[in-house]
Amino acid sequence: MQKENRSLRFRIVLGAAGAGEVSLAELIERPARLARSALEEIAIDPTDPAVFQLSGGTTGIPKLIPRTHNDYAYNSKAAAAVCRVTGDTVMLIALPIAHNLPLACPGIQGAYFNGGKVVLSPTTRPADVFERIQRHRVTHLKVVPAFLIRLINDPAIRDYELSSLRVIQSGGQRMQPEVRLRTRELIPSAFVQENFGMSEGMLMFVRWDDPEEVRLETCGRPICPDDEVRLVDDEGREVPAGEVGEFSCRGPYTLRGYFGAPEHNARQFTADGFYRSGDLMRLHPSGNYVVEGRKKDLINRGGEKISAEEVENLIMTHPAVQNVACVPMPDPNLGEKMCAFVILRPGHSLALKDLAAFLLGKEIAKFKLPERLEIVEEFPVSTFGKVSKKALAERVAQAPAAGREAQST
Repeated sequence: MQKENRSLRFRIVLGAAGAGEVSLAELIERPARLARSALEEIAIDPTDPAVFQLSGGTTGIPKLIPRTHNDYAYNSKAAAAVCRVTGDTVMLIALPIAHNLPLACPGIQGAYFNGGKVVLSPTTRPADVFERIQRHRVTHLKVVPAFLIRLINDPAIRDYELSSLRVIQSGGQRMQPEVRLRTRELIPSAFVQENFGMSEGMLMFVRWDDPEEVRLETCGRPICPDDEVRLVDDEGREVPAGEVGEFSCRGPYTLRGYFGAPEHNARQFTADGFYRSGDLMRLHPSGNYVVEGRKKDLINRGGEKISAEEVENLIMTHPAVQNVACVPMPDPNLGEKMCAFVILRPGHSLALKDLAAFLLGKEIAKFKLPERLEIVEEFPVSTFGKVSKKALAERVAQAPAAGREAQST
C-alpha cells in the first residue's frame, strides 16, 4: 500500500515493530516530549473540523465530510437524550467504531458525554455478542438490519440472559416490521429503535411514546427543533404531504459542503443550503418519516422503473426468507431485469416459480417480478456495514447470459 500511495508516511502496528514500522504500544508508553503546560498554548476553534467522516453511499467514490467540534458534540448529546443514554448505560459496539452510527449517534461519544460505559466486541459472531451482553449487562446495542437478522435467527440466542438490553438501535438501512416484532418476542426487555441518519449530519429517531403502528412503519423524526426537512420532486418542488419525494435537509449539525468537492456540492446542495440526500421518503400522518428507498435504487426494466425496496419488502414476508436484496441484472432487450438474492431460514427451500406465485398473491404487478433467484449463505457488505448491492450486481452481471433467466444456487 505504501508503494502505491506515496503520501502514506507511517505504518503503525499492534505488535512488535518491524523495519519502517511504529509500535502502537510503544507510542502509548513513550513519555511526552512537551510539558503539560504546553496544552494551554493550543487553541481549538469549535467551528473547525474535528473529524472527517466518509460518505456512506452504496455506489460511487466516498467523499470527505467535515464535522466540526460544535456540530459533532451536539450530534451526540442530542441523540443521547433521544436514546435514553445515561450514566448507567452500558453500550455494546460490534460495528466499526470509526463509522458515524457507532461513534457519535449517540454511540461512543454519547455514552462518554453522559458517564456511561462502552464495551467493544472484536467479532459479530452471535454467540460472542450474546456472551458479552450477558457478562457486561449491556443496556444499549448498535446494529444494522442485516446484523440483527443474523442475531435473532441464531439458535444460541435462547442460551443467554439478555434481559439487561433496553435499547437495540438500528440504522444504516430500513428495517422490516417483521424483524422488529421477532426481536421483541425474543428480547421483550428491549425497545427496537429505528434510526435514519447520515454521516452528513441529520438524524431521525422513533420515540418511545410513538404508537405501535408508527414505531413499526417509520424511521422517526429529527432530533433537533431547528432541523428543517423538505421532500422534493426532480425539479426541486416540495411534494404534497403523504407523497414520496427526495429527502432534503439543513440544520445546525448538517454539513454545508463536502471537503474539496465544489462540482459535487453544486449538484448536492440547493441555493438556500439544503442538502439533497438521494433518499426517497414520505411524511407519515404522525409527523414521522417513512423511508421508501433510494433515488438510485431503481431497476429500469424497459422503461418501467421498479423500486427494489418495494419488492424486497414483499419478499421479506415469505416464511422461508430470512433476508433479501434485489439488484439489476443486464438484459439485451429490456436493458435491466431484477435478480433477487435471498438468504433462507434454516431448513427451508425456495424456487423462483414459487416466489413468483407468492408475490402475485400479494397483487404485485407482473413486470415487477424477479426474473432470477440467487440463494446465498450471506451478503457481501460494504466498509460501512451495509449490504453491498454493487457487489451483488457485479456478481449477477458476470453470470452467463443464458443462465440469467433461471434460478441459481
